[in-house]
Amino acid sequence: MTAQPLDVDTVAGLVADAAAAPSLHNAQPWTFRYLRDIGVLRLYADLERALPRTDPENRGLHVGCGAALLNLRVAAAAAGLAPVVRLLPDPACPDLLAEAHLCGTGTPDGALARLSPAIHRRHSSRFPFREETLPLDVQETLQEAALAEGAQLLFPGAWHVQSILELVGDAEGREALAPDVREETARWAHTGSSGSAGAVDGIAAEAFGPRQRHTTVPVRDFAVGRPVPERGWAPFEREPNIALLGTAHDGPADWLSAGQALERVLLQATTDGLVASVTSQPLEWPEIRWAVRDPVSAMAHVQMVIRLGHGPEGPASPRRAVAEVLDVL
Repeated sequence: MTAQPLDVDTVAGLVADAAAAPSLHNAQPWTFRYLRDIGVLRLYADLERALPRTDPENRGLHVGCGAALLNLRVAAAAAGLAPVVRLLPDPACPDLLAEAHLCGTGTPDGALARLSPAIHRRHSSRFPFREETLPLDVQETLQEAALAEGAQLLFPGAWHVQSILELVGDAEGREALAPDVREETARWAHTGSSGSAGAVDGIAAEAFGPRQRHTTVPVRDFAVGRPVPERGWAPFEREPNIALLGTAHDGPADWLSAGQALERVLLQATTDGLVASVTSQPLEWPEIRWAVRDPVSAMAHVQMVIRLGHGPEGPASPRRAVAEVLDVL
């Protein structure tokens, strides 16, 4: 609602909310640059935080940065702002993923603003959920959230869910035979607690969740075979609520859109009292990624597998300080 550039403290607050987004292995692969004279905030890929073994095409990196962009838009709307956002604004600079003109004079997006309280409440939960089916109206609300960002959310039937679980198992088997992938995961998965390790990124041990007993819920085991003190076993739900998030095309702009849709779905789920975990394990192997999609659906490219339900909230993940991710020019 203002044509005046925002002050740095306000922008720092927006970036803090943006940086609360989920990302592959909690690598937080983003940096921001604020051009204060013109009121433009730019989002860049931080390629030093890429995962070349797990995510060789940087698809997951773009999805994570898209999630951060959605959080930025939500925080801006809650602050009464109507930013004008462009994806991939400079073909000569592929690391520049998006820019937001923060001093737009339009009407703030009320639907986005209402999601603001969920930004810092949303945490991945790798714990057992209750054996409950999601009501159709809840599914429809989440589907509308994805559609608002140009993506599709599909709740597959029982036979397809079983197929997805088998593909997750296939991916886990492939990882077990790929020492470079296991080593990369181990670098980002801390077997100590977030407090004792002093980490500002990655997955802390308390967020691993228990090992599964007699179930095959699609939750990545970040222990990677390493001992984790006081980590136990637990039965998970036998019929998990699984959703597939996908797009019609499969390029960098689509990955950014998928990331925005993913975070909008997760924030809506949090607002609705649900918890969630996500996995891209079967999508990280080109040989099996194609098999994740439903052959009778219009979803061409699956970008994320989401598990939803009612259960304990996950712990907060460590975060880098805003000063580390924001430059002001």
